[in-house]
Amino acid sequence: MDGSRRKVLGKACGALLLGSSLPLAALSQSTKAAAGARIVLLGQSVPLTGAAGEIGLAFAAGSRLGVSDFNERNAASGLQLKLLQLDDGYDAARATANARTLLGADKADMLFGFVGTASSDAGASVAAQQGNLLFAPFAASDSLREASHPNVFHVRPGMIDEALKIVRQCATVGQTRIALVGDDDAMGRAGLAAVQQAITELKLPALVATAMVPAGGDKLDAALKTVQQQTPQAIVLVSLSGTTANAIRKLRKSGYTGSFMAFSIVGIDPLYAELGKDIGGIVISQVVPSPRPSAIPIVKEYRAAVDNSDQTPSYEGLEGFIAAKVVGEAVRRAGRGFTTASLQRVMTAMTDYDVGGFRVNLRPGLRDPSRNIDLISISADGRVLR
Repeated sequence: MDGSRRKVLGKACGALLLGSSLPLAALSQSTKAAAGARIVLLGQSVPLTGAAGEIGLAFAAGSRLGVSDFNERNAASGLQLKLLQLDDGYDAARATANARTLLGADKADMLFGFVGTASSDAGASVAAQQGNLLFAPFAASDSLREASHPNVFHVRPGMIDEALKIVRQCATVGQTRIALVGDDDAMGRAGLAAVQQAITELKLPALVATAMVPAGGDKLDAALKTVQQQTPQAIVLVSLSGTTANAIRKLRKSGYTGSFMAFSIVGIDPLYAELGKDIGGIVISQVVPSPRPSAIPIVKEYRAAVDNSDQTPSYEGLEGFIAAKVVGEAVRRAGRGFTTASLQRVMTAMTDYDVGGFRVNLRPGLRDPSRNIDLISISADGRVLR
């Protein structure tokens, strides 16, 4: 864990709010190198502030690195990407307004990388209304993966895929009394649905307790007391770092000694910032490879890009980098004269794209249980353990 990450990304946020998607030198260089190129505008609404701000900042920063990398590698191709990022503060109403601005006044070629379940729903709705696409939403509900949303393309696995990994791990170690604590919002409810589906598919006993807690309220203590009364062996947390950290502290203080399992949406860095050494032993699912030094080509590319920036490596940053690389490949395959319809056909056909050792299946409405999901834990001193 890098304690300076929040400070560095906070500086990046200032630049983003001015509407710049690339450092000025890089932007002018790519524009000059690609004179006469088709500029493909990606419109992104992302929480640069608010409850999910640290996750949003990291994902947005990784996306910028991916766009810069694509532009450098394709300077002579006649195609260049430009990323316009607007802050929505993790608010669905602002995400809706941003989506309309991006596709309307800003004339974005597609929406890209919306962060948060409710915000992703909003982006998908606006894109559908305007006959456009939403690419690579972060933490979208599994409902956006249904065939009824052919304009939404996912890079990360679904919540059901994470839930299956988490629940199967619990069952493997004999933990069949499972409870769930979640934020009482679109994300928490989507996570609950995924866990319940996973339990059904694995033919395990139903959840022994469920507590959905409103953000910023005073109902957490009572909810956790109700959960503990059912003596769960493991508690699945579907919440941002604030609720997750509070729940873990309170449960441990009250004597709970069972396991904690969390979805990737919690964010390892913000959770570590909240819990410090108390993070020891918590298991978190991850949907992209570790950003630590690795022989995996996409990780090596990402770390090389990070080394030439003011960023620090993170899971969310790597995911943003991968998303930008994949959308760049889709645009490259579609060619300079692409339309929304032809780009959609290209994306639908990308069912087994290998982006440097990370496999992507973009086809809407298709479950992909073979996607690799890691379960990691964090030591008290912040080391990531597999």
